[in-house]
Amino acid sequence: MKKILVLYYTQTGQLKQIVDSVMAPLVGGFQVTYEELKPVPPFPFPWNGMPFFQAFPESVKEIPCGMESLQVDPEEHFDLVILAYQVWYLSPSIPVSSFLQSPEARKILGGRPVITLLGVRNMWIMAQERVKARIAEAGGRLVGNIVLADPAPNLTSVITIVRWMMKGEKGAFRKFGLRFPEAGVPAAFIEKASVYGDIIKDSLVKGSFDDLQNKLVSAGAVKVDPVLTNIEKRGKMMFGIWAKMILKKGGYNDPKRERRLKFFKYYLFAVIYLVSPFAAIIFRLIYFINNQAAAKIVKKYSNGMESASWRVESL
Repeated sequence: MKKILVLYYTQTGQLKQIVDSVMAPLVGGFQVTYEELKPVPPFPFPWNGMPFFQAFPESVKEIPCGMESLQVDPEEHFDLVILAYQVWYLSPSIPVSSFLQSPEARKILGGRPVITLLGVRNMWIMAQERVKARIAEAGGRLVGNIVLADPAPNLTSVITIVRWMMKGEKGAFRKFGLRFPEAGVPAAFIEKASVYGDIIKDSLVKGSFDDLQNKLVSAGAVKVDPVLTNIEKRGKMMFGIWAKMILKKGGYNDPKRERRLKFFKYYLFAVIYLVSPFAAIIFRLIYFINNQAAAKIVKKYSNGMESASWRVESL
């Protein structure tokens, strides 16, 4: 019986729901081991304000945190590793980043096929690029990527996700005379994610992952938005500058850096609500004129294994 290791970190439990849906077709036919990555001390949920921003510099600079010892034996052989993670500040979450930089990661991922599974708001490409690099450094081989994202418009999902992260309130609500949707990945999306498990199962049975990403993309596992991708790239660059400046005032949870973190908070929301809408309009115009440029971005970040198609009307 072939063996699968599922590594994951979740705060709210949503990512574990996604994992369970994808893995449903594989349970029973394969030996599946689940390993939850646990930071020490645990990150809070809800975040309750400043702790949320305290995680910003370490997320961006990929500074490891303390982690509980793994329950799985790193020397054990697995035929497939699935790494499920969240995105924090356009970077892989600190617990996942910490694992990827550990000696255990090299033992677990070295020489193994790896599939990444993401549960995100909407911007994930810069984080995935870093995870891809870390997997390669550990000697692993990325063979597939699955992304489940919040379908709400960018500015709407900022409000719903922040409410969820800060207050623990996920459900739909009304405010300012407007109706806001439930935060996160919809339950219907999670339920349908089992189709990706069927595709993975087929590759495992055949003993080949060569065409796996093609099939996953065809089934809707990865959707790349060129406009958000360009906004994300510029955000990642600015985040690096801010993180470096904040770290000069001290490490994680140091009160001395709170003032700079507050300035960053104001900067972040100003960019999201005042700058990003105009940037989105500019990029839409660019891709309306040069549709091929958008198609190249889609193809590249879908892992370049498909015949990419994209139209500006879809944004």
